[in-house]
Amino acid sequence: MGCFSRGEQQSPSLKEHEKLHYGWIIVATGTAVLFACLGLGRLSLGMLLPSMGLSLDLNYSQMGLIGTGNFAGYMGSIVLAGFLAKAIGARWTVSIGLVLVGASMILISRAAGHTEVMMLYVATGIGSGLANIPMMGLVSHWFAKSNRGRAAGMITSGNGIAIVCTGLLIPWVNSSMGAEGWRTGWLIIGVTSLVVAAVAANFLRNDPAEKGIAPLGVVREVADISRRPVKDIQETGPWTMVHLGFVYAFFGASYAVYFTFIVVDLVGERGFGENAAGLFWAVVGGLSILSGPVYGLLSDRLGRKFAMMLAYAMFAISYALAAMDLPIPFLYASIAIFGLTVWSVPTIMSAAVGDYAGPLRAAKALGFITLFFGFGQIVGPYVAGLIADTSGSFRIAFWLCAILSLTAMFLSWFLRPASR
Repeated sequence: MGCFSRGEQQSPSLKEHEKLHYGWIIVATGTAVLFACLGLGRLSLGMLLPSMGLSLDLNYSQMGLIGTGNFAGYMGSIVLAGFLAKAIGARWTVSIGLVLVGASMILISRAAGHTEVMMLYVATGIGSGLANIPMMGLVSHWFAKSNRGRAAGMITSGNGIAIVCTGLLIPWVNSSMGAEGWRTGWLIIGVTSLVVAAVAANFLRNDPAEKGIAPLGVVREVADISRRPVKDIQETGPWTMVHLGFVYAFFGASYAVYFTFIVVDLVGERGFGENAAGLFWAVVGGLSILSGPVYGLLSDRLGRKFAMMLAYAMFAISYALAAMDLPIPFLYASIAIFGLTVWSVPTIMSAAVGDYAGPLRAAKALGFITLFFGFGQIVGPYVAGLIADTSGSFRIAFWLCAILSLTAMFLSWFLRPASR
């Protein structure tokens, strides 16, 4: 008993080491948030498009426009997310975003045509942005620099878990419900997102001060910095954020094309059945659960720049393998490499903005570079759909994705080191 009474008098920074730091509760909740707002709200589209396209008689361009509409909504939500987060806090902004995601997807399950689906999926994109941007901004509040990559990587693993679930669930629902099974799929993931909204409202907190504790790792890091020369502590110029933004834009364009059309390509051009394509999608999701934590840890150890360059090199290989007319094992390799790398760049970017801008400006900085990312997402699927309609194949589009990734790797080399 004496030990407990003495522990109660210790400072918040010491108490964080005596029990589970609430930052890990934020991480667990954030994993669920990304599972819903991006994993279900955006990445499930690839599994739902083939059956929905047949039911609503959609061509490739229309399919691409649905994805583009979602990304446009996401991009449009960036300013709104910053305003709401400042006015009511990240906790309630995230929760409101998830409600919008869930409600819009439930309504998509009753949609009768392309225009209706696209308008509702724009709303889903707005909700995804309202939930994702403040959620990832919380990483810089709850974790010191030495732990940000790992924490951000664990949160982004929620995307991979969602891909596994939809890759297994959607084909089963379609086979059980018939041609209109995609409607039940949208209904299920919409209701699930509403449940996650309630979880976020209950467990998220805007700042460690609300729990009477310091950010995880802050004691060690402050001591570390105090031993370094003053010349190492300097401000980062705004052009660094523009630089990060351009690097992020190439990821947005290329990954959006692969995610939107790889299942369509497997089913429509390569002769895979929907169940087999769903299994591949689940494999991508399973592998991607590792991508965020692994690259987050690498970025903490090797630095953001070198981890980013490695990620883009892997993306270029994956897209090139998908673009070439090679035996099926090479396609398996493309899917595996993509899965093991897919959440690397968002993870590194979420950690990097905290390094460059500091915790107080992290959400604003993330919103700024997400404008570039969002532009890439808008352009990518639409252009890829047009190319596929013209050429009858996604091969050219995948080659362009490989070129964009190599360009991003080159640009990453010139990133300045983050100030301390």
